[in-house]
Amino acid sequence: MNDDWRQHLLESDDAIDALLGRLRRIAVLGIKPDDRADQPAWFVPAHAQQAGLEIVPVPVRYPDVTTILGQPVFRTVAAVPGRVDLVDVFRHPDDLPAHVDDLLAAHPGAVWFQSGIRNDAVAERLARAGIDVVQDRCLKTELEDRER
Repeated sequence: MNDDWRQHLLESDDAIDALLGRLRRIAVLGIKPDDRADQPAWFVPAHAQQAGLEIVPVPVRYPDVTTILGQPVFRTVAAVPGRVDLVDVFRHPDDLPAHVDDLLAAHPGAVWFQSGIRNDAVAERLARAGIDVVQDRCLKTELEDRER
């Protein structure tokens, strides 16, 4: 059995640091609107934006919201024009399978499941497609560690 796909499951600090060094543009799946700035699904991407990264909002709800963090909203990751280096995911683990086809169609460089979010079956599907996957880690914390 060929386990080459497992190289796309990033778990070591070195692998995650290398990924962070490649980031320029992040789509945030499940981002919250600006009026929910107290929630991680808003303040984590806000921190990344303040760190100089481009944020592309992809909210799952809030159909009337057209901009978040000053950026136009897209309704699917695959609808985002141009290259996406990372999709930062704020969705319940049980909701992740519904997003797999969209993520595979977009084929970002990596997908990051935020703290508390882990779905090994979804991670395997993405990894087998050549997409790097980070599970159950906070992007804000990792970026702050890099800034020190």
